[in-house]
Amino acid sequence: MKVAIIGGGAAGFFAAIQVKENFPTSSVTIFEKSKKVLAKVKISGGGRCNVTNGTTSIKELSSAYPRGGKQLKKAFQIFNTKHCMEWFEERGVPLTIQEDQCVFPVSQSSQSIIDCFQKEVKRLNIQVKTSTAVQKIESLHNNQLKLYFKDQNILTFDKVIVATGGSPKRTGLEWLEALGHQIINPVPSLFTFNMPNESITQLMGVVVEKTRTSIQGTKLQGDGPLLITHWGMSGPAILKLSAFGARILNDCNYEFNVQINWVNEVVFDKVVHELRSIVRSQSKKMLSNYRPYLLPDRLWKFLLNRSQLAPEKRWGELGKTGINKLASILCNDVYAVKGKTTFKEEFVTAGGVSLESINFKTMQSRVCKNLYFAGEVMDVDGITGGYNFQAAWTTAFIAGQLK
Repeated sequence: MKVAIIGGGAAGFFAAIQVKENFPTSSVTIFEKSKKVLAKVKISGGGRCNVTNGTTSIKELSSAYPRGGKQLKKAFQIFNTKHCMEWFEERGVPLTIQEDQCVFPVSQSSQSIIDCFQKEVKRLNIQVKTSTAVQKIESLHNNQLKLYFKDQNILTFDKVIVATGGSPKRTGLEWLEALGHQIINPVPSLFTFNMPNESITQLMGVVVEKTRTSIQGTKLQGDGPLLITHWGMSGPAILKLSAFGARILNDCNYEFNVQINWVNEVVFDKVVHELRSIVRSQSKKMLSNYRPYLLPDRLWKFLLNRSQLAPEKRWGELGKTGINKLASILCNDVYAVKGKTTFKEEFVTAGGVSLESINFKTMQSRVCKNLYFAGEVMDVDGITGGYNFQAAWTTAFIAGQLK
């Protein structure tokens, strides 16, 4: 049996290894259009590679996918985070789970993952061909698949797994649409917010560990750490909003208001109560010298200024109006977003081959026999935290069974 894997990234390599382990006598070849394989693995997680997430709850795991979560819920029963960690550790890559549940190699280097894949490919005698772009697939009468390459080469295979990753433009998916697959227009998924007219960018580098974020005029919400950057805002609390709101934010051309709850407390009266308590216990202290909720010093002073409260004012002098001003800015601070910044090398897209076109039990195409899919080429994407890699491993594991 001759099997072609189109795409030399995370999903492609994992699928190739599964095929060869399931069908030892098969001939397996990975075709990568660029000069390098596993490029996204190399740079992911700041070069550390966030291979998966530490959660063992399939319900919790599947809820981290704005698109594809329902289908992945069943797929995770076959191959989930626990299986993933066991797979790498059995092959000599010890992993560590951080406090935020992100899983990294103990080496803190993505090279450990790359070396593991290269070693497995060599052991299993899987061929890897770089600078080899597939332009067209043709289904033959005997259910074999003919691949047309950019260099005019034509090869025929019994089975083909497409693992080309997310395409930033629809044109990059037209060769799959030509076979009859429904394509969902791709738009950016994980991105940060640009705030060119907001002075908060002066606080670049400040991190607030527990925040709650929302987009005004929508039901979109996020939570977690927030990072202030020289262009605006980033961090999990923002990236969650961008993932779940990918299409909504694209439709409004990335111009909207983001609401920040700096203290992650949804009940306004509780914040008022906390501030009143500080007024009683710290009445003689200046506002600038006592920070509620242990907020970063630079942010606290910025918020005092935003509330038009003098830093040298005493807590005991706040009064009802001052308390309400502070509570309001802590719970409902609003900033104008105009534009986005995407991680060009690590871009994640919402969109791709529609899940309606794929049998998720086998990852086989519903319109082209013996053609399978794995990874982000499908309309599947997760929030930040190792979820996108987990979707790649899971779908590649199932596709590699060639059922």
